[in-house]
Amino acid sequence: MIYLKTPEEIEKVRRASDLVSRTLGEVAKWVAPGITTQRLDTIAREFILDNGGRPACLGYGGFPGTLCIEVNETVVHGFPGGYVLKEGDIVGTDCVVELDGYNGDSCYTFGVGEIDPATARLLRVTKESLYKGIGAARAGKRVGDISNAVQTFCERAGYSVVREMCGHGIGKSMHEDPEVPNYGRRGIGPLLKPNMTICIEPMINLGSKNIVIERDGWQCRTRDRKPSAHFEHTILITPDEPEILTTFRYIEEALGDKDVTFGIPGAE
Repeated sequence: MIYLKTPEEIEKVRRASDLVSRTLGEVAKWVAPGITTQRLDTIAREFILDNGGRPACLGYGGFPGTLCIEVNETVVHGFPGGYVLKEGDIVGTDCVVELDGYNGDSCYTFGVGEIDPATARLLRVTKESLYKGIGAARAGKRVGDISNAVQTFCERAGYSVVREMCGHGIGKSMHEDPEVPNYGRRGIGPLLKPNMTICIEPMINLGSKNIVIERDGWQCRTRDRKPSAHFEHTILITPDEPEILTTFRYIEEALGDKDVTFGIPGAE
């Protein structure tokens, strides 16, 4: 069932979305060679708790972290741990915050130090594809219009789109209907209506679209072990243009032009 939000509920999702955005802005200050992924997770958890929120991923179905950590070929749901980030890595940080009973969800993939040009281009195209998807998220259109916008943009750039993982609705639960795939045909899928809150999150691979889920049932990586990138916003469907409830502004303020995706069209 797809839940249309009341104005009061939308405001709660907006506040949770701001807190998750500020959390990733804090994490951005620490992403560098030599830091462990567990340290990034601790920074995120403490920031959320200090600001009155709850790390929604922590303990969800047994998940062991505040952040889903996505290093290099990890697509989604990677565990924080003792891995020490090194020059040339990329790391996605997917985070969900619950505040006053409602959730906000966002993800950003960072370059660690200097990364190679091919991987930097993957990050730029994936981030831009997020805004292509958001641009298609208008009342009266269908989920498939979002899906097709992401898929078309990324495949024309020479990349592959992960099929098994997708975006979703969000509100009282971190995962609500509808599912929002990153591939599909225009004009199909659930109708987009004002007051829907959804998450759009392209997961795009440098190589093949095929993935492997590890024996722990959580951690997902590319089968060919080539890099994967992941960016995500929580948005509100309105009668006019979609409203982006999360923001990358805090991350961009922390990184400035050191971010390989600096200046991507469509970004706030």
